[in-house]
Amino acid sequence: MSTGFSDQSNPFSSRYVRPGAIPFFFPEGCPVESLVERLRENGWQGEILGGHGSGKSALLAHLIPALQQAGCTTHLYVLHEGATQLPEPLPQPDPSQMPLVLLIDGYEQLSRWRRFHLRRLCRQAGWGLVVTAHRSVGLPTLIRLRPDLELAQKIVGWLLREVPAGITPEDVASAYQACQGDLREMLFTLYDLWERRVRDTAASY
Repeated sequence: MSTGFSDQSNPFSSRYVRPGAIPFFFPEGCPVESLVERLRENGWQGEILGGHGSGKSALLAHLIPALQQAGCTTHLYVLHEGATQLPEPLPQPDPSQMPLVLLIDGYEQLSRWRRFHLRRLCRQAGWGLVVTAHRSVGLPTLIRLRPDLELAQKIVGWLLREVPAGITPEDVASAYQACQGDLREMLFTLYDLWERRVRDTAASY
């Protein structure tokens, strides 16, 4: 019986689980088109809320092409932990690029003053603003992500779609519970589990 480990790269490696690499499994009745329409109704303003590892960055990555298809020009800014300002300058206003939508992942890391200044600038320039945050930052709520075990199993099932064996649904449930629903940490845990089993399999020969 195949173990699924020989000649297989770790399916939980960062290149497979980074935002945009995994399909975003939209909640039932809430396709990406409905989110884009909601943003349009709110003047392209909105916040994506959720805890650590809930899929906020993944949703943002999948929202970008949908916004572009709707005629928007997009600029994505990713704020890593500890960042207090945008990593690059804002674009210059250009009427030919309207509507322009700024997407900021980790918006709440900006100081209150920088957030106030940015929102005022967006209003003055007529730009849209879509952000991710753990709690409301005063923008219209686009969606609140609450990942459950069923979603965790779907994500892992997709990652293992070409792998015959190796990680079981019980492994996923255990990692999900240990990580308290943080899907990012769960995938890191499963990465380590996969590596351990690769070593154990190799040692048994």
